[in-house]
Amino acid sequence: MPLSSKSLKKIILFSAAGWLILITAMHAWLNVNWAAVLNDYRPEAKRKIIVAYLPVTCQLTCPVTDYISKYSENGELFLPRMFQGFPEMKEALISNKVQAAFIVAPMAIALRAQGVPIKVVYLGHRYGSAMVVRKNGPIKTFADLKGRTVAIPSRFSDERLILFRAMKVWHMDPHSIKMVEMAPPDVSGALAAGAIDGFVMGEPFPSQAEMAGYGRILFQARDYWPDYMSCILVVRQDLIDKNPQAVQVLVDGIARSGLWLDKSKPNREDAADFVGRFYYNQKPALLRWALTKPMDRVTYSPLAPRKADFDMVRDLMIETGVLNKKIDFSDYTDTSFSDKANIETAWKYQAGSATAK
Repeated sequence: MPLSSKSLKKIILFSAAGWLILITAMHAWLNVNWAAVLNDYRPEAKRKIIVAYLPVTCQLTCPVTDYISKYSENGELFLPRMFQGFPEMKEALISNKVQAAFIVAPMAIALRAQGVPIKVVYLGHRYGSAMVVRKNGPIKTFADLKGRTVAIPSRFSDERLILFRAMKVWHMDPHSIKMVEMAPPDVSGALAAGAIDGFVMGEPFPSQAEMAGYGRILFQARDYWPDYMSCILVVRQDLIDKNPQAVQVLVDGIARSGLWLDKSKPNREDAADFVGRFYYNQKPALLRWALTKPMDRVTYSPLAPRKADFDMVRDLMIETGVLNKKIDFSDYTDTSFSDKANIETAWKYQAGSATAK
């Protein structure tokens, strides 16, 4: 008996609805981080720490630790959550949406000075930031930046401070360069479009402009700042008070990842592959360039916070008008975790291995 037009429409409608439900369910299964969703419903004592990060090599130890630890006996150490800019990350940290975050050092000092209960417990890296200008543009030396527009990740960033250090060396007025805040993922496109004359950012965005052929490195951070640091790991004070062991496990994992990254070029190439594909949504070739050309373009050990480094950052912040009082190193750091992490060794993990120790 032939189907009526009405019955046929019902079958088509139900079939379409079924496919839609199936596709939606598969999308949720494959793309939603259910561990993060369910974490909010666990008892507080059993929740994993949520750690915020940006897709920059200054914070590479965060996804590296997450990826490798999944193959270890204890499993995943924390839940990483990626952001695109520091302002959103800062608000998430203040509101306890995340309990730890990789942020720039001046921002950590400023937040603590404002009474936000956080402590610096470790560094994310050393070096890894650079000043980039258009490859065939008019800027040949730093002095040519006078009157130009340069993008920085935040007014509370080491990249901003390094521009002031360079202006001092070149005897330039501190207002010679117009600085604009811009999310790191946006700067390469802005340079290519001519919206800015240059940018100072962490990798891999300098490498991105280099590889694409329109950017040229004007200077590396180390040229004006020996032992340069930018991103550091901060943790909320309430977590330190309630669960110091969890903080120690986090710092130990970050320390081990830093040592693993600095151990060999193959380790960095492996990290470029899995971080690019599973975390940063960036081409592994870009990260390989940033991590290996040359190997010391960014380093990941030693990463214990040092008073002299932070005192210099604090004093530069006061000098450049983003901090209005001196704040002591001990007020915004807790070095007990890095002291214990000094005994850690690099992860024992190789690409394709199903185990990590």
